[in-house]
Amino acid sequence: MSLLVAGIEIRPKVIAPLDPEFLPASLFNRAYRELAKHNSPVPLRLALERSDGSISSFDTCVIPPKSGQLEATLLYVERIVKFLLWQRGGWKLYVGAPAEIGEHIKSVYSAVGVRKFDFDFMTTVYERTFEVQVTSAESVPQAKEATVPLGRHLKGCRVGFDLGASDRKASAVIDGEPVFSEEIVWDPKTATDPEYQYQGIMDSIRRAASHLPRLDAVGGSAAGVYINNRVRVGSLYRGISPKDFSEKIAPLFLRIRKELGVPMEVVNDGEVTALAGSMSIGENPVLGVALGSSEAVGYVNRDGNITSWLNELAFAPVDYRANGPQDEWSGDCCGAQYFSQQATNRVAVSAGMQFPDGMGLPERLVTLQKKMAAGDPLPAKVYETIGVYVGYGVAHYADFYDLKHVLILGRVTTGPGGDVILNKAHEVLRAEFPELASTISIALPDEKSRRVGQSIAAASLPAIAGE
Repeated sequence: MSLLVAGIEIRPKVIAPLDPEFLPASLFNRAYRELAKHNSPVPLRLALERSDGSISSFDTCVIPPKSGQLEATLLYVERIVKFLLWQRGGWKLYVGAPAEIGEHIKSVYSAVGVRKFDFDFMTTVYERTFEVQVTSAESVPQAKEATVPLGRHLKGCRVGFDLGASDRKASAVIDGEPVFSEEIVWDPKTATDPEYQYQGIMDSIRRAASHLPRLDAVGGSAAGVYINNRVRVGSLYRGISPKDFSEKIAPLFLRIRKELGVPMEVVNDGEVTALAGSMSIGENPVLGVALGSSEAVGYVNRDGNITSWLNELAFAPVDYRANGPQDEWSGDCCGAQYFSQQATNRVAVSAGMQFPDGMGLPERLVTLQKKMAAGDPLPAKVYETIGVYVGYGVAHYADFYDLKHVLILGRVTTGPGGDVILNKAHEVLRAEFPELASTISIALPDEKSRRVGQSIAAASLPAIAGE
């Protein structure tokens, strides 16, 4: 099957059964780079600067505008910029490239550009107006990365929680061993009163703590961006007014920590995903990808540390087709539509699977899983399609991360569907990227860890006296 975008033809060796128009970013980028080799390529250097002074850089080559293929070049650069923004984050983007390319990116990522959402988000997170500086490749600053250790504190009686868009999980842990875990359905995205989030979180903590002889520490993970235990932005709080967000949501976990009177740390759910993977595998680097209500990603480097990157790959592109499914929040075609409950629902519905009106995504996923267990052939095709996404997605991620272990977990991987996803992802790597298939391990944790491993790892976040 042949797919065409921006004048470049792509022929995937593995077709997504229920989404044959899926156009993997990894294949387009590979084809463009090969084309550039034969068209007098010039260097492209990108760098992102963050509030802590750290800088991430990325180097590649592009076809000079005067040599043609401008549509493909602008797509290639814009999508890489988009990926880097959500992988690494920053308030300032340096574009070292021919002026025509740089000015295009500056226009697109502006307060009035097509990527206004990205402009506003980065401005909010880093509390500085996002800007793009167009310069030469030689003038782009060098990388200056910062890393820190995360968690792995196991001593004492702890509670760990994980906040998702459709459920919240909590575990009670004694000296690293879980003694209680549970999941409770909730719907924070539509809540307009911040007390909803507060009461729900406290309820989960108290329920887990009731299974401990005492409470020594609490660790939590949640979708969104958290800096020094303060909420900067997150989909869990989309229904909250700006005033209530500033006054009640931003300091929410500081309030809870004060009330509990014990050490408490809260970080992005993706970071805890990677931590859980690193702790279970015992090797690094680890990229953790949780397929839940949305996509949560975290990364632990070769030293077992985390970076100051965002790793919000729910907003990073993996499909370059012109009419791909759009994320309702960002208005772009991005990872949340491929690695989540949203993805399984989208694929299943497009294939003709019917669900009762008003049924939520978590319940639809349960229905899909039950049909899978009953031998219905359609759910297997849904999971195969997700597996194709994962395989090509991991290959794309390998352009931006140093990868050795990729751990796939989350509610979507529960049950036999998780094995189908994993097998299909391996098939993609073997067929398209044999060099990656021999160096990257993609694995699933055991069934229990797939669902609650993240909240158990979260319990290890805070240090207590004597550690």
